[in-house]
Amino acid sequence: MLPEAPAEVPPELRAAITDAFPELTESRFSVAGRGWHSLAIDIDGRFIAKFPQGADAEKALLREARLLAAVRPHVSLPVPDMQLVEHPVVFSMHRKLAGSTLLRADYECLSEVAKTALADKLAQFFAELHVIDPAHMRATGAGPVEWWDVRAETLAPVWAQLPAPVAELAEAVWRDYVARIWPDEVYGFFDAHGWNMAFDHKAQRLNGIFDFADSGFGPVAREFVPVSLISLDLARRAMAAYEMRTGRHVRTSDVYLLTAAARLSEFAGAIETGEHVDTMRDLVIDWFAPTAWHRPAAGP
Repeated sequence: MLPEAPAEVPPELRAAITDAFPELTESRFSVAGRGWHSLAIDIDGRFIAKFPQGADAEKALLREARLLAAVRPHVSLPVPDMQLVEHPVVFSMHRKLAGSTLLRADYECLSEVAKTALADKLAQFFAELHVIDPAHMRATGAGPVEWWDVRAETLAPVWAQLPAPVAELAEAVWRDYVARIWPDEVYGFFDAHGWNMAFDHKAQRLNGIFDFADSGFGPVAREFVPVSLISLDLARRAMAAYEMRTGRHVRTSDVYLLTAAARLSEFAGAIETGEHVDTMRDLVIDWFAPTAWHRPAAGP
């Protein structure tokens, strides 16, 4: 479970920012949010400061800054330009990308032109990432992407909380997933859900993408797993646009298996913590519904 974000900016964090950037002393500070690794502070709606929470988070922030510096010259979609402050407290500062999150309801309100443009922009972003020299990214600190926990004992509580037909199908799909070997094909983002997007709702345009902490090496198909959280329609459009741009076929069966594994793992985590259980259950049921994304045979 994510720790709750404080209502106000802790004074010691405000002091760390103004000590490093005295010109911001009279600025307005607010808590932008808390992730698994960092507490984000909004400054005047113009800058974001990220403070890592713990030693592991500090290492992750330093790694993310290196990855972003390596990625930025190769992608056309804006990403954060992080400036690191390492003394006396480690934190990062970057200019805020203009826009806000893109949720499912937001996507459904977009025009057909905007939906197509968004899918193409995501496809271009993925394509540009996937051709970056792997050796260069490994030297920068990129490693294999972290995988979901789908061990049998982890998922054991899941099956009884699903409708019987869904549980039967989900177990069969899970067995297909664990029987596969998933290659580290490309360096990718693998976290393109709507909470990591800066979307201009008035212009119906994606202005940027952020949070590279979970980027790394993995299969191409995995890029489209978090996209499906916004919309299955967007995932399909982005896959088609990616294939048109790159000539690389993305197997629907791979995206299906990977998304199923992600949702089952996240549902198991929700059961364990008691947080968002109904929401996670609904996401599992939605994914295995015949009207959503039919289970494709292995192959296309």
